[in-house]
Amino acid sequence: MGKLDGKVAFITGAARGQGRSHALKLAEEGADIIAVDICSQIASVEYDMATPEDLDETVRLVEALDRRIFAQQADVRDLAALEKAVQEGEAAIGPVDIILANAGIAPLGLNGDREQPFADVVDVNLTGVYNTVIAAVPSLIAKQAGSIVLTSSTQGLKGTGGSGGAGGTGYAAAKHGVVGLMRSFANWLSPQNIRVNSIHPTGVATPMIQNPIIEQLFAENPDSGDAVKNLMPVPWVEPRDISNAIAFLVSDDARYITGVTLPVDAGFNAR
Repeated sequence: MGKLDGKVAFITGAARGQGRSHALKLAEEGADIIAVDICSQIASVEYDMATPEDLDETVRLVEALDRRIFAQQADVRDLAALEKAVQEGEAAIGPVDIILANAGIAPLGLNGDREQPFADVVDVNLTGVYNTVIAAVPSLIAKQAGSIVLTSSTQGLKGTGGSGGAGGTGYAAAKHGVVGLMRSFANWLSPQNIRVNSIHPTGVATPMIQNPIIEQLFAENPDSGDAVKNLMPVPWVEPRDISNAIAFLVSDDARYITGVTLPVDAGFNAR
């Protein structure tokens, strides 16, 4: 038996990277999955974003674990689209018990645009987190039970990666804002037996940071790596490391943990 048998998890950004890893880990623990991802490119994002084929692969992998999954393309900036995905997903596999607001982007603003990268990263990484919770939380409120984890970042606690660019500064600002959302939601929902926490990864080995754009940026600016250096001798952690922490947070093992900012950061925040 798994720790999440009988639960349904709503996960954004589930086509690849951390989102896919979370879907697989929670499925291994017995949960069924409602998975959404934009599966298209946002113009200000320099690296290649997820595709419909990526989301199809997440479906295949979850089903290989003998769990149910409902997957739909949806943009977290569009509350109505998320509400539709939740409604159709719940009709297919049951009411949501767990919300993972994971979807995020990291535009760099390398073309010198001082407006669009900032606006886009705040819309996805902050407004999208708000929309995710608002779309799915009615089922948790109806049950007076559940767990929510919002994906922030080490940059949501320190902000050392901004360097004045529209993308990086917007990323740090949005991830700090996620902490404010988490604390507000925790105060609202914890009295209803719904726990809300945020998770703060250091760099994670996903296409968001392992791509030719980032590799070129660090090659051309070797000193910039110090801003995102961990205390432990690892350049990044694996998606599974974040998924393991989330699986703990949403399980009964963490039944009295709410309103916390949990780093999974190889010591980054201690620097």
